[in-house]
Amino acid sequence: MTTLESMSLAGGPPKSLKSGQKLAVFLGLSSVCILLLATFGFDFPNQGFWLTASLTGILLGVIGFSWATYTGEPMGIKNHGVQFKSISGRGLWAWALGIVLTGFYIVLYFFPEYLGLVQDGPNRGLISLFDPLSRALSGNPASQWFVYGTLYTLAILAFGIKFLWKYRHNRYQRLRTLSVMFFQTAFAFIIPEIMARLNGDLPYYDLKNIWPLNYYNFERYRVNAFIDAGDIGLGMLIFGVLSILVITPLLTYFYGKRWYCSWVCGCGGLAETAGDSFRQLSDKSTFAWKVERWVVHSVLVFVVLMTTAVIYSYLGSDNSKYWLSKSQFLIGVGVVLTAIFTWVMVFRRKALKKDAIYGAAGYMVIILGLLAIHGFSDAKHIFIFSSESLRKTYSFLIGSIFSGVIGTGFYPIFGNRVWCRFGCPMAAILGLQQRLFSRFRITTNGGQCISCGNCSTYCEMGIDVRAYAQKGANIVRASCVGCGICSAVCPRGVLKLENGPLKGRINPREVLLGNDVNLMELANQNSDTAF
Repeated sequence: MTTLESMSLAGGPPKSLKSGQKLAVFLGLSSVCILLLATFGFDFPNQGFWLTASLTGILLGVIGFSWATYTGEPMGIKNHGVQFKSISGRGLWAWALGIVLTGFYIVLYFFPEYLGLVQDGPNRGLISLFDPLSRALSGNPASQWFVYGTLYTLAILAFGIKFLWKYRHNRYQRLRTLSVMFFQTAFAFIIPEIMARLNGDLPYYDLKNIWPLNYYNFERYRVNAFIDAGDIGLGMLIFGVLSILVITPLLTYFYGKRWYCSWVCGCGGLAETAGDSFRQLSDKSTFAWKVERWVVHSVLVFVVLMTTAVIYSYLGSDNSKYWLSKSQFLIGVGVVLTAIFTWVMVFRRKALKKDAIYGAAGYMVIILGLLAIHGFSDAKHIFIFSSESLRKTYSFLIGSIFSGVIGTGFYPIFGNRVWCRFGCPMAAILGLQQRLFSRFRITTNGGQCISCGNCSTYCEMGIDVRAYAQKGANIVRASCVGCGICSAVCPRGVLKLENGPLKGRINPREVLLGNDVNLMELANQNSDTAF
């Protein structure tokens, strides 16, 4: 018979590491030391062997630590003193890890030569250690991006196994974790490398990345490369367009943004696996929510204008080289945006309430931007700026600084979804679709809620889930990625992820207390519209 010494939801102070955990930590750190030695110039005689030993050791170290942590523990979520630990409670180790991760991203993006990248010769240092693996997959020497992709995939696989052990009581968590592990390993890592080996004319293409995440996909050199590669290149280019206009809205209608953000996306995959220990650090304040809305939608407006401007800059005045001319392209973009805006204002204005005003302002900014592009841009300049310089500026600010340096480096300080909450334009697009016409919602049973606060604490997107649960209201938020952790950590089974009819999806805002609300009528209405 198992006796629980404490029923505290806080979990109590952390205990010292077990022998198995210490051994796993030693194995993992020893394997990381191999990578550090290579970084500082140590020349390993058999690079393939030492690379295999290092990556295998890191993988076994994480798996061993997970096994020692969760084996023998009863199934279900345990807080394990997460708020008291230095690494997960913004302590000294958290800041140290944040500095190390941030420093690694800065060197990776801006100073790859310190990792051993050589432009006109054989690689050195850390990057040369990965040459055998890169040549085996693509036939090419490694780059800093191959090193990053390998370590990124390894992190998702290793910490994904840890996640599977921790949430083994929840089928939904097991399935979506296996999904992100598969998509990262196959679609983002192995398949693109093999495609590069089979057809060197094709540009590198992460098949699970969709515009605006792959904002570079419609630049001139890539479009030309797709066209020159023949039918397969043209098919990939068409697939990229269909992903934006057809596939994404259709899947979001049925399943919400969770189909991508929690089941496919690499950024989300890393956040959910390697970043799981930091999800409770997400800011739940109203101020953070307001900043999130303004910043992420401003990034979306910016990326729409920048992508349109970059494509406009290399299109011709006629259809001789590409299928569209400059004027046809701008008119097409304007028509699509106008159609979307008109539909929202006619059919979803009541649901948006005052947000409709902000939406109208954003629409006007984009339309005026399109007119300005047409009037003040040419083949090499967007307004007074070089189109190439503007593209590099966007790539630097959003693609490098925000998504990489801040988005991942600040996991231990601001939580695991900093990029997804505040900077990802894809999350903004999917969030608008989810809010306006998706069948997805999280239903709540307010009568069973004990207000423990686990759901709000572990919401990585900063949503106060408990406030909805206490009212018995459905949770339909643009920022919700449908990770389902709120449901997994609820001790009473109050929360349930569902896909149902649009009618009644967004409940009234009344609190289910007091004489001014007919509780039975509202409860029956909710039960009639639930799936």
